[in-house]
Amino acid sequence: MPEPLRFERTGRTRRTALALVAVWAAMGAAVLVLDAALWVMAVPALFTLPAVWDLVSDRRAGLALDEDRIRWHAGRAEGEVAFARIDRVRFDTRLDLTVKVTLVLHSGRKIRLPQESLPPWRRLEAALAARGLRTERHHFALF
Repeated sequence: MPEPLRFERTGRTRRTALALVAVWAAMGAAVLVLDAALWVMAVPALFTLPAVWDLVSDRRAGLALDEDRIRWHAGRAEGEVAFARIDRVRFDTRLDLTVKVTLVLHSGRKIRLPQESLPPWRRLEAALAARGLRTERHHFALF
C-alpha cells in the first residue's frame, strides 16, 4: 500500500508578507518622491486587500490521501470521498497554467477540489495512480 499523502497550506506566508511590503513601499515612494496623488495610489492598494486578508485570517487548506479515501479542507469547507466511489480524476490545465482537479464519481456527479487545497499536480497525479485511480489530462479548457 502506498504511503499516505498529506499536504497543507496556510494563508500566512513570508512571500505574501514580503510582496505586500514591496508593493506598499513602491506606492509610498510614488507618493513621496513622485508626488503621486493619494487617491490614485488607493486604486492599486485595493488590489492588495485579498493578500492582507490572507495574512490576517491565516486560512488553512489541505488535502490527504489515505488508504481508501481522499479528504480535503479549505477554510470552513471540507469534504471526503471514498476511492470506491470515484470513476476518474480529471486534471484540466487552464489558460493561466493552473490545474483544476475534478473528481468524477461513478454516479456522474462531479466534485471540484478547492484550488488552494491542492498539492503540486504531478505529485497528486502520481499518488492517485499509485492507488489505482484513473486520471485524465485535459489542456487549456475554457470552462
